[in-house]
Amino acid sequence: MKTAHWIIAGLLALFYLYGGGVKVIRSRERLRPMMEWVDTTPMPVVRAIGVLEVLGAMGLILPPLTGVAPWLAVAAAVGLVLLQIGATRVHLRRGDRQIALNLALLLTAAVTAWTATAWT
Repeated sequence: MKTAHWIIAGLLALFYLYGGGVKVIRSRERLRPMMEWVDTTPMPVVRAIGVLEVLGAMGLILPPLTGVAPWLAVAAAVGLVLLQIGATRVHLRRGDRQIALNLALLLTAAVTAWTATAWT
């Protein structure tokens, strides 16, 4: 179970570190080609989502790695599930039916939450 957690959590963390980092650093104009929703979302909200994604990625890896508060890995994974539920809703409200990535990330985060219970 721990090996499965490291593989899944590591890949998920890499994805969220990149995606969150991009949201924190890039301007609206540079985000627009990848994320059309940034046009209708205030930049402080976009930045906050990016910070949450980066913190979630760190929460997946650091607690089990250090052994300090390993339950935070479960909390981080559940937080990423909730984030993807919100992202899916935003896409559907905008009429964007391309939510396969959101659903895959939601499922992966849910599996990660389940495998993270091996640490607690």
